[in-house]
Amino acid sequence: MKKANKIMNTDNFFNLAAEDLYLGKVLEKPVQVTGGFMHRMFRLVTEKGKYIIKLLNPNIMKRSTAMGNYKIADDIEEILKQNNIPAVYALEFNGSKMQELNGQYYYVFDWYDGKALKDNEIKTFHCKMIGEVLAKIHNIDLKNEPLEQNEIHIDWQKYVELAKDMSSPIYNVIKDNVDLFNDSMSKGNIAIKEMPSVKAICHNDMDSKNVLWLGDDFKLIDLECLGYSNPYLELFELALCWSGYETCNINFKLFNAFFKAYFGNTNLDINIDWEVMYYSNYGRLEWLEYNIKRALRIECDTEEEQQLGISEVKETVKHIIYYDKVKEEILKNIII
Repeated sequence: MKKANKIMNTDNFFNLAAEDLYLGKVLEKPVQVTGGFMHRMFRLVTEKGKYIIKLLNPNIMKRSTAMGNYKIADDIEEILKQNNIPAVYALEFNGSKMQELNGQYYYVFDWYDGKALKDNEIKTFHCKMIGEVLAKIHNIDLKNEPLEQNEIHIDWQKYVELAKDMSSPIYNVIKDNVDLFNDSMSKGNIAIKEMPSVKAICHNDMDSKNVLWLGDDFKLIDLECLGYSNPYLELFELALCWSGYETCNINFKLFNAFFKAYFGNTNLDINIDWEVMYYSNYGRLEWLEYNIKRALRIECDTEEEQQLGISEVKETVKHIIYYDKVKEEILKNIII
């Protein structure tokens, strides 16, 4: 059996996949499309139509929890489909959404000719639409139950020392901000215990890169993170992402529009401690650790992925610094 990362570099894989799933003969050379920081996606044109093939990152699939998490997401995806949530849903073959060929796990989707919006293209209209659909997703199975969420415990100094030993370009970036990382982690671990006792189906990655627009219509993509989470936390995260947080320049008009659209479509209590949600929104620390590992070749097989890790470390640290800086402004602008 060949290794998955070698298969991904050959057209033979796509020919075999098309044959295996009865998609017809491949008519064009598969082209990698942009999007996704963990997996690789390709456009596949066959005799039967146009598709997207998502090749799942082999290092992610090695994790003991990976298959279980994907199974949960696949099952919840069907619930969203039954509730008419607009999304690009994985195609099913032989009773399964996830496919495997020679050790490479992958999904197949029908091609959707939409595009993700850049931050400068996002308008009030878009924030209202996404705020509404987020509320609809949360309303499907809203439960007044506490969400068990594990604390984050990361040894940042260990990574600083590794980066120094490797003369890594991320060394100064993480060394200079260790105190901020630890402060955010400490306050976040306290805050998650104080979140409102409610959970719901959440997309868990519904920022602007994972919504494709075709005119005024849209479809959600990248549903593999679906699961039960705290709806307030997802609302808080997405209102930030859709209003300019990713470019460290929040437009509070968009931020307010997102909140108002959401609360216009839900019965969740508005009057909660939003400072608790601010500190609970610290998942970016786990994303930072994941990319530090890629940058240091701990969870990384290729030079391309290492460079992506380095780039994401630098960007994520910028976000952490900005988030800390604008705390008071964020909290005073939650106007519903």
